[in-house]
Amino acid sequence: MSGPTAPADPIGALGLELRELECFLVLSEELHFGRTGERLYVSQSRVSQLLRSLESRIGARLVDRTSRRVGLTPLGEEFRASLRPAYDALRATVDSARTAARGVEGRLTVGFQGTADDRIMRAIDAFHARHPRCATRVVEIPLCDPFGALRSGAVVDVAVALLPVAESDLVLGPVFSAQQQTVALSVRHPLASRASVSAEELAGLPLIAPDGPAPVYWRTAHAPASTPGGRPIPAGPRVSTLQEGLTLTAAGRGGMLLCRPTAEYHGRRDVVFVPVTGLPDSALGLVHHAARETARVRAFAATAQDVTAVTFAGPRAPLPARDVT
Repeated sequence: MSGPTAPADPIGALGLELRELECFLVLSEELHFGRTGERLYVSQSRVSQLLRSLESRIGARLVDRTSRRVGLTPLGEEFRASLRPAYDALRATVDSARTAARGVEGRLTVGFQGTADDRIMRAIDAFHARHPRCATRVVEIPLCDPFGALRSGAVVDVAVALLPVAESDLVLGPVFSAQQQTVALSVRHPLASRASVSAEELAGLPLIAPDGPAPVYWRTAHAPASTPGGRPIPAGPRVSTLQEGLTLTAAGRGGMLLCRPTAEYHGRRDVVFVPVTGLPDSALGLVHHAARETARVRAFAATAQDVTAVTFAGPRAPLPARDVT
């Protein structure tokens, strides 16, 4: 009489090793055996060994490598596309279980665009108070690439990014309170002495815009091609960073739309920030990758939700007056 059937174990039955899968995924990103070894803290020969073992188990080549280049085979591309979400989900599950057992600890990397202003820092301070065993690292992400750092899997865990966010693989969490938009102008611009300008007056002003790889809908939101009334707005230079934009603004190459907190933080003698009426307010949101949600990410989102609900709702203070003479 036979005994009970053992539970199915697909990974075990295939003899696959998680280290082999991890090595393949890193190699598919780096396309370089040396850099892959550096990321995994193993030798280049060990990377080759892990890849050969995986290819042997599968029965086909996943990677084409020559003395000059490394690339995925068609099967390798298909394997990576299928493996990545499953691997990320498994890693997130293990991380969540480990964190639940120990409490929220480790390190959380928070990305920000342009300025880590007091709204972001208060959320981080509140998170530290609630979870003292979890360290945070704050890094700037490029103005022109609000979502790339989240997709790399190695740069940031969460990002405080300008809205809108309409990405199928990203999750939008708490939204910081909306802020009035201002237009950055050279002190020499005819509108620089105005208390405010209307959105329709932007029709005569080239707008400096974030460059790619930010998606078109996101770039258009921050440098619209027309006024709410349909009048065309000239296209100004495209920039990768906020400082590039402010430098071109000071040089009189155009104006740049910025939210009030960013404008207040980046005060400089050669640029003024004039409030704009008739445009939707600007807002920041906490964003994370759907496949990389961990207990740390959830804990930070919960803290940010509490802090934004209590701290950031309130009347809008006027911008400080600036001398433009």
